[in-house]
Amino acid sequence: MRTRSTEAGRAEPAPREPEALGPPSGVVDLRGGPARVELRYPAGHLVIVSGLPGSGKSTLIRRVVPALDGAGEVVWCVDSQDIRERLERCVPRRLPYGVYRPAVRVLHYAALRRALRSGASVVVHDCGERSWVRRWAARAARRRGAGAHLVVLDVDARTALVGQWARGRGVSAYAFRRHRRAMGRLLAGAAAGEVPRGAASVVLLSRRTADGLGRLAFG
Repeated sequence: MRTRSTEAGRAEPAPREPEALGPPSGVVDLRGGPARVELRYPAGHLVIVSGLPGSGKSTLIRRVVPALDGAGEVVWCVDSQDIRERLERCVPRRLPYGVYRPAVRVLHYAALRRALRSGASVVVHDCGERSWVRRWAARAARRRGAGAHLVVLDVDARTALVGQWARGRGVSAYAFRRHRRAMGRLLAGAAAGEVPRGAASVVLLSRRTADGLGRLAFG
């Protein structure tokens, strides 16, 4: 085992390398799995990161997805949160988000369409509420000979609400209930070994294993 020296001169075990997993198939439940993992998918495939609003999807994508795949090609990351932040810099501060939310959705779907038509590896942010978006994206991936995969953050409602408060952005109670119902169905299906229609795999992450995810790479 490799070691490293401390300031006191004692030898300590070096941090363990992430356990590489991939390409996943079927349902892979990592909620109680290794503390440090790395997910790897074929280049050109689509990965949809799902979870409740505030569960940490945007943070995870920014932290673990490299800019390039194994062949040196750009990895597209399509995140509605990025689009919202760009629009917020252009609209009056007093304008409620509900006013320009439709514009955020239209721009998000347009960006996703461009990414899927590029032939590149794609990672997309998804709250889990609109299953038709996942099916549409999976069909688009299959048409170009690629697979679609889900990475699902199984984070409880309280933790997700704390995440919303921490970032200073929340969804309405009504919308949050819809998201919880949709995520409940997705998680129940995965727990029964069911992969959503059109997807090749589902990886389930707890908060702990999401924090320990080293990379989500392609190629």
